[in-house]
Amino acid sequence: MNNGQKPKKKLPIGTSDFRKLRENNYHYIDKSRFVRDVIDDSSEVLLIPRPRRFGKTLNLSMLRYFFEKSGEDRSALFDGLAVRNDEVFEAHQGRYPVIWMTFKDVKERSWDACYRKITGMIRTLFRERRDMFLSSDISDETDRKLVRRFLEKTASLEECEDSLRFLSECSFEHSREKVVILIDEYDTPLHAGYAEGYYEEVISFIRNFLGGGLKDNPHLFKGVLTGILRVAKESVFSGLNNPGVYTLLDEEFKSAFGFTDDEVRSLLADYGLSDGYDEVSHWYNGYLFGDEVIYNPWSVMNYAAKKRRKARPWWVNTGDTEIIERLATREGGELREELGQLLEGGAITKPVYDSIIMRDLKTRDDLLWSFLLFSGYLKVTGPEIRRNFYDLRIPNEEVRVAYEEMIERWFAEKVRSNQLEEMLGALESGDVVLFERMLRVIVMRIMSYHDLAGEPEKVYHALVLGMLVRLSGKYEIRSNRESGYGRYDLMMKPEDPGGRGIIIEFKRLDDDEKKKGKKKKKKGKKKKKMKTPEDALREALEQIEKRGYAAELEAAGIRKILKLAVVFRGKELWVKQGETGEEQNE
Repeated sequence: MNNGQKPKKKLPIGTSDFRKLRENNYHYIDKSRFVRDVIDDSSEVLLIPRPRRFGKTLNLSMLRYFFEKSGEDRSALFDGLAVRNDEVFEAHQGRYPVIWMTFKDVKERSWDACYRKITGMIRTLFRERRDMFLSSDISDETDRKLVRRFLEKTASLEECEDSLRFLSECSFEHSREKVVILIDEYDTPLHAGYAEGYYEEVISFIRNFLGGGLKDNPHLFKGVLTGILRVAKESVFSGLNNPGVYTLLDEEFKSAFGFTDDEVRSLLADYGLSDGYDEVSHWYNGYLFGDEVIYNPWSVMNYAAKKRRKARPWWVNTGDTEIIERLATREGGELREELGQLLEGGAITKPVYDSIIMRDLKTRDDLLWSFLLFSGYLKVTGPEIRRNFYDLRIPNEEVRVAYEEMIERWFAEKVRSNQLEEMLGALESGDVVLFERMLRVIVMRIMSYHDLAGEPEKVYHALVLGMLVRLSGKYEIRSNRESGYGRYDLMMKPEDPGGRGIIIEFKRLDDDEKKKGKKKKKKGKKKKKMKTPEDALREALEQIEKRGYAAELEAAGIRKILKLAVVFRGKELWVKQGETGEEQNE
């Protein structure tokens, strides 16, 4: 008995075929305005990059069923949707031959395997049109022989590269209508090629394949490509005549992918989950496409579909983060100090480039932030600050969890778990002697991976901040924030006001301090006293007191405060405890 309520529709989790979704009465958030926007756009070829699982395949499938001329009437698929009552419906629905390909599963370990998979997809396109090619008056014997080579898997590399152009030309001649070309996740093979070492081979093929079908093609009505990145023009899109490129920084198509806030509220209400809105918002929104706040649709639907209504990292658990981890940890060598700032909820100001040459990711650190932004692991927080520069943050709790797990894996590869646990336990309990000993052990094991020649304070800072990720459920970890009359290095604010707050100040002891005492005193000059580790420790603790770094903790009602100075010289380090809040109150 359902008390007169309509049964809830199934949610289309993992269903990216528009026809299947509509015919099987799945819940569908109407994105059909996308059809009109594609038709109205002045560009013949559109590239629309968005993060994975934001509805790209489903939207291109919708375009296919809208435009494709077939032997059946598909207009009923659009009943009840916005485009059904639009004037473009009668003018364009079911009118054009469509060439549809999705590269989303082309993730092979070698170029040979990748090539076989792509040419298998091309063979399928020819097999679907076999009758048209082999029986039509439009095909001469030369063309028919070429078609047979595709069907028999004997076509050459050059013929495969030209196959998109050949398909569109023959389709036009057969139907006398221009062709719609839809390419889904065009850059997936490029990501695989970059990760597996065959980038040059795959990018050469994709460049020639797409160029043949999309460059100066008189038989083309519209070409629409989706992917995660806009791979730089000179790498893939060389020669295309002014393609329309609409990234998540642009206003165009801003609500076509992902869910808007209103759409999320409506979906939650349909499934009796309105009381979970705050949790869903905290975990899954935060993306900014143009000026529109967008939610991750995959995670929202998984939240609504599960019987146990609890937010989890649904989206991040479906992706391969190997490339991201390699870049964010400098090929496993060291943590980038910006990660700590992001994990605290802070913003970093970085250049953002809407096109990327993937081979440059290893040599140009500034490209990392664009890669993370367009992949869905960062968000812009507002308009451009200055040319190409934006403030970037972690978009939501789900992505924050992904970063934390990434950092934990990085430490797990280099430090035994019990060593890290022992060090963090000593810090929590206030056992400074044990904390110092274990920190030395960990630094000796890890610091060989770090470049201490640049700004070693930042290296130590990032290292300790990364280790503290495991305590993020118990403490609010902050760094470089104002408190009192200055900016502290690290602060751990306990979630429980009865817990112990911790302040850590880092000081570098110059490597040449050892050498100063060996130099002879110049005539007429007074010898300057050499700074010792004890001097630096005392200065750091005096700085904590004089600048009132404990003010923020005290204002929150925290009475137990552990103040620590950490002084280092290369891989040597010393730790000293200052006067605690407990001692002051005794």
